[in-house]
Amino acid sequence: MSIQSAIERKLTAALSPERLSVVNESHLHAGHHHVESGHHVEFDGSGETHFRVRIVAPAFAGMSRIERHRAVNALLAEELHGGVHALAIEPAAPGEATRW
Repeated sequence: MSIQSAIERKLTAALSPERLSVVNESHLHAGHHHVESGHHVEFDGSGETHFRVRIVAPAFAGMSRIERHRAVNALLAEELHGGVHALAIEPAAPGEATRW
């Protein structure tokens, strides 16, 4: 299973979102430098390392923005400790304005 599929599956199972978009943005970071095994390496933009999560879920009602981010980060802890280098989160409750 791909990392993107795992993210989608976990968020759907835990939050039953009305809308969910998980976008692999790894290619946008080609040329950036990362540290791997203590060495600086230039990232080639391949793989599944940078994601943007846009999610509208009833579970977010009454939660602050920080609480929403913490909830998503907790659900995706395994991916964040694995190969995911960056995760942009755009959470909203139903009825809140979204840019997407």
